Amino acid sequence: MSSSFGYASDVSTTLQSVTDELRRLQDLLLSTEKPDPRILTEFREVVNRVRHTAWAVHQYSELLADQQAPNPVSSILAGERIRTVCQLCKLVETDLENPEVHLQDGQLVGLYVATLRLANRLRELTGN
Repeated sequence: MSSSFGYASDVSTTLQSVTDELRRLQDLLLSTEKPDPRILTEFREVVNRVRHTAWAVHQYSELLADQQAPNPVSSILAGERIRTVCQLCKLVETDLENPEVHLQDGQLVGLYVATLRLANRLRELTGN
C-alpha cells in the first residue's frame, strides 16, 4: 500500500503545512507561561530528529543535483550524529570540570555506561 508521502508534491505540501503549524506553535510557546516539561522535552527531541533528517535529505538532493556519487541518507545522518557527539563530548568535558555544575550520580553512570559501550564498539571497528 503506497503512502501519500511517497510523492514529492505530497511531501512538499505536508512540509509546508507542518512548517505553518510550527510557526503557530512557536507563537503559542512564547505566550505560554509553563508548558509540561516532559512533553516539551519529547517535542524538542522529535523536532531535532526531524531537523537532522531534513538536513540529510537536503544534502542528498544536492549531491544528486550535482551528479556526485551520493552517500545514502543514512550515512549522511550517521556522519552528522558523529559530528554532534564530538561537539557534545567537548561540552560535557567542560561541564565536568566546572565546579558550579552539579550532576546527579544516575546521569553520570548513564553517561559512563553509554560511552564505555561506544568506546568498545569503536575499538572493534578501528582495531585499536
